[in-house]
Amino acid sequence: MLTKADDFPIHQTPEPIAFSGTDRNFYDRYFFNCQSADGSLFFAVAFGVYPQLGIMDAAVSVVFEDKQYVLRASRRIAGGERMDVQVGPISIDIVEPLYTLAVTIAPNDGPLSGKATFVARHPAFAEPRFTRRIGARAFMDYTRLTQNGAWSGKLNVDGRTLKLSPETHLGTRDRSWGTRPVGAPDSQPPPAGSLSQFFWLWTPSNFKDAVVFLHTNDDAYGRPWNRRARVEIFGKPEREYEHVDFGYDWIAGTRRLRGARFTLKGCESGDEAVLSFKIRRHFYMPGIGYMHPTWGHGTDHGDLAVEHEIIDLKSVDDLAPQWMHIQGLADAELQIAGKTRKGAGVVEQLFIGPHAPTGMTGLLDPAKTVS
Repeated sequence: MLTKADDFPIHQTPEPIAFSGTDRNFYDRYFFNCQSADGSLFFAVAFGVYPQLGIMDAAVSVVFEDKQYVLRASRRIAGGERMDVQVGPISIDIVEPLYTLAVTIAPNDGPLSGKATFVARHPAFAEPRFTRRIGARAFMDYTRLTQNGAWSGKLNVDGRTLKLSPETHLGTRDRSWGTRPVGAPDSQPPPAGSLSQFFWLWTPSNFKDAVVFLHTNDDAYGRPWNRRARVEIFGKPEREYEHVDFGYDWIAGTRRLRGARFTLKGCESGDEAVLSFKIRRHFYMPGIGYMHPTWGHGTDHGDLAVEHEIIDLKSVDDLAPQWMHIQGLADAELQIAGKTRKGAGVVEQLFIGPHAPTGMTGLLDPAKTVS
């Protein structure tokens, strides 16, 4: 099966590009977010390709005032063609690889449309490879690049036109590819059962002259199986930190963070940075397909399906399991080398099962410690 991608020198195996190994869970995804400096606007985009499932899907979700607006779309891939990066009204344009990308939302019968262009603020970098098993079975195995950038363009939200300016609208994008659960649930889960513990914290942040990245995946004992801490001050070499002291400020009786303070430590004495967050509001990740009961990533909705939803943020039950995966929209502060910088970032949270350092037990019992 030949496709447009076969005319580019990007092959990794003797097979045509259409044949992405043998695992039905192989995926290839774009993710973007954007946050205005005054906190009035936040949006995120997810776009996924699932070649073994023959599915391509996309979602855009915008938090504005007291609502989260959602546009979702899904289609079947015609002829295995993966280079046509468009699903219904949502499309991605790779203007300059690893630097400039554009998201277009064509006019449709819902409240969202517009075009937004992401321009990188620094070179993309690869996070450590994510590999996690349940018993002998690979639960996930993927690579991800991450990059912060500035946005320009316009979004139309429920009849209002919002201008995006690179001076005031910053955010993060990532590209990941590999395997993790997508599409229909596994008809024969591992004997040990499905996933019952997952601790995920991701905190990309933007400052006027710097970017910071800190994430961790911990096991039930708090041991990291994937972690990275990285600070880049523009014009200077990036700095990697080998150790992180985690300080959590929990909303009482929940697994929700109100704020956090992380101390990043390098190998050399005195090589230290402190990253702090105060979370203002929440963005709910099911809006772009994560853990959604019917619009989960890679779900087959036929030849083409488009759906709109408006989530009333004033009525969301923040403790309900369906809303457990969030990005906390936060004011950020970076202290390094005697200087304090103010900026903004997100504190993405997905905490399932036990985690000894935070006192979490059971599947969804609240955190019990403030460190």
